Amino acid sequence: MILEECTMEEFTQYLKKTKTIVFPFGTIEEHGRHLPLNTDTLIVKEAMLMAEKKRDFYLAPPIYYGVCTTTGKHPGTIGITAKTLRYLALDLVRDAYQKGLRNYLLISGHGGSLHMSALKEAAEILIDELDGINIAAISPYEVLYGELSGLCETKNDSHAGELETSVVLALAPHLVKGRSKEEYPQLPRPLIVRDKVKYWPGGVWGNPEKASEEKGRQALHIITNKIIELIDSINQKY
Repeated sequence: MILEECTMEEFTQYLKKTKTIVFPFGTIEEHGRHLPLNTDTLIVKEAMLMAEKKRDFYLAPPIYYGVCTTTGKHPGTIGITAKTLRYLALDLVRDAYQKGLRNYLLISGHGGSLHMSALKEAAEILIDELDGINIAAISPYEVLYGELSGLCETKNDSHAGELETSVVLALAPHLVKGRSKEEYPQLPRPLIVRDKVKYWPGGVWGNPEKASEEKGRQALHIITNKIIELIDSINQKY
């Protein structure tokens, strides 16, 4: 059930089938010079729409803003703080609970460490606060790194690289504007620096030139199957 498209009556009736809701989280974040700012959101949204055709659950509209640290100073990135994301997740789940929902999947197309920590902290608070709920906060990339990496020719592929470019090619090829050059961040870890663009000017981690639509379709299949597995797991516990 697409939450934003249903009526009050449809919402109430659908509760007889499921008490599960999925909140997708993404970003407005640079993805090199060739991918759109909504890449993270686009991927998780479309994967969820594919899963929604195979399982019963409420699919909430995606949250387009997330916590962006390394990319925070790059052109186009517009982020929120970890505190804001945490409170947003808390408010959404608390209100959904009042409407009769009991199973929650907070799924993120963005895998940034502070971003995911905020969602997981919110889930920890909620599991202690709300009786009778099941909740997970996860990015598919956390649990599928091995499988998705196996699709790539590029070692250590990551942000705006071969994999993400491939998935956007499969979903919305008109949004892929050529290819950025292969690049990897040169941040002086463990130091935290203010001018991250200086050490990562192109905002790419990997080699977009090796991307293909077929790799993107395979990645989407893997991600969608994992989402379905997560939803089945949550439903079985209720």
